[in-house]
Amino acid sequence: MSEPKKAQVEFQTSGILAEKGVTIAEQSSIDALSSRGYGTLEGRVFTLAFFEALYLQDKGMLEVKNDKEVTVDFQSLLHCYAETNQNAWVNYLVYRDLRSRGYVVREGFGGGIDFRIYERGSYGKDTAPYLILVTQEGKPLPVNDLAYAVEQCQSQKKELVLAVMNRRGEIVHYSVGEMHLPF
Repeated sequence: MSEPKKAQVEFQTSGILAEKGVTIAEQSSIDALSSRGYGTLEGRVFTLAFFEALYLQDKGMLEVKNDKEVTVDFQSLLHCYAETNQNAWVNYLVYRDLRSRGYVVREGFGGGIDFRIYERGSYGKDTAPYLILVTQEGKPLPVNDLAYAVEQCQSQKKELVLAVMNRRGEIVHYSVGEMHLPF
């Protein structure tokens, strides 16, 4: 009996752990990643956000090393992310869920907005029509924070989506908007 074939990986690359994520040096990898909606180029440095690096590492597409050339495993990378974001695990799960549905997911721009979501096939052509606010079931979400996020979305003509991780670890998405009563 022969061994089962492993799933074919799209491509593989390696990167170095950095303060804000994982840096990639190889130009062909940078091209492949950026064409798929991953990473940001600041100056001459291409960096994957921690949630992107975790996702790619989990898919077997990325090997991460530290500055001493020692391989960094998933848990260690997650720990580094958790040092900069107290909701690291939940944000990663939401990111993974959205990517697995075929969306291109980019980092939010503050003010409670965790992610920007692009329609399938529209990344690089159009602006993101959805902004994502991530939370957990049972964790208080101040009404002022939610109202501010709704206001930001409306001013940019975007739809706010509340991504909630429920107690079973599943991600549920809710569309959020202002309600106008006909009085």
